[in-house]
Amino acid sequence: MNTQSYKTISANAKTVTKEWIILDVKNQPLGRAATIIANFLRGKHKTNFTPHVDCGDNVVVINASKVNLSGNKWEQKEYIRHTGYPGGQRSLNATQLHKKKDTRLIENAVRGMLPKNKLGAVLFRNLRVFGGSDHKQEAQNPKMININDFL
Repeated sequence: MNTQSYKTISANAKTVTKEWIILDVKNQPLGRAATIIANFLRGKHKTNFTPHVDCGDNVVVINASKVNLSGNKWEQKEYIRHTGYPGGQRSLNATQLHKKKDTRLIENAVRGMLPKNKLGAVLFRNLRVFGGSDHKQEAQNPKMININDFL
């Protein structure tokens, strides 16, 4: 038996092939859409997935302003941040955050599903979120992927 054929191949920055993909999240639940986006950013859909390497794709999300939240989450879900000063805790509910910046719901949900380290920050930079159906990434020739195939 040749043991050379059983070596596990780990991806690195030189061997990874990154693609540009478009996901349309119109009328999709926020959490399910964010899970799919995070998996594409990490590269978990690829056969050469390596946990400590950025082997994911560049993801363009369109129609982020038309994402759905179920139940009373528009009023009850709170997004908390802190200014860094004493008594500086601020909170917004989902409706207020959506009104302030409509792409922030997707960004916050996806950021929470990525690793909380330097790799997570690098992976998050591969995400582009647009509120409407227009995007600025036409030059990269992204391919459209139907998000319903992964739900």
